[in-house]
Amino acid sequence: MRREEFSIYQEERLLKILDQLKTHTQLSNADICELLDISRDTARRDIIKLVEEGAAIRTHGGIALPFFKEEIKAYKERAAAASAQKLEIARTANAYIGKGEVIFMDVSTTVRELCAEIREKITVYTHSLDNAEVLAGNTDVELHLLGGKFNYENRFFYNESQAEQLSEIYFDKVFLGAAAIMEDGIYFANREDALVKKLVAGRAGKVFVLTDSQKFNLTASFRGMEFSDIDLLITDESPPEHLLPVLRESGIELIRTAGEE
Repeated sequence: MRREEFSIYQEERLLKILDQLKTHTQLSNADICELLDISRDTARRDIIKLVEEGAAIRTHGGIALPFFKEEIKAYKERAAAASAQKLEIARTANAYIGKGEVIFMDVSTTVRELCAEIREKITVYTHSLDNAEVLAGNTDVELHLLGGKFNYENRFFYNESQAEQLSEIYFDKVFLGAAAIMEDGIYFANREDALVKKLVAGRAGKVFVLTDSQKFNLTASFRGMEFSDIDLLITDESPPEHLLPVLRESGIELIRTAGEE
């Protein structure tokens, strides 16, 4: 994988593609690869995302603007709003981090925002390449990047020895993301990643889940945690009504950044 693919996150790539579409109205796969210096596989994933979002339509060998150019503005507004929500969640979570603590940081765009907010002298373990890149410039953080085989799609490392290492560490706090929040727990898109969550949640003084409210409406394949594993859930909006009783029964402290608790 080329270097630029690690440094440009998908959301940023999509906005660059949309900016070019405003000028040229359509782009080929090759145009996108050249524009962002990315592989054809990465370009294909970005095209699929834009089409799913309704911000572009497929053409033979590429994409084009939809009939209504307002779609571009709508996508940018949604992306900006999502980024603002994640930043607010991250800042709320950062207030719970204390000096000298040993913490696990999950692979998650919201947790990545949290990593950028850290100002205390702490020890951080993570299997996320993106978290490591953010924390590498923070000399107050003693950083431990767990090794193993790299998952290019979700940008984390995993192998069995990593899991064994995690089982020998006690974490003061763990900060986890979510691919989906369903009626019986927190789900993730990847089995190995779900196993990591399960391991660290069982080795922590407090378990935090950081998620935007969109995750309450999604589904994923692999359960990493039951609600009883969680101490605090930090989100932007209130969960759906049908989930509130089970959250209360599980003893989860719910913190909403967009309104009163």
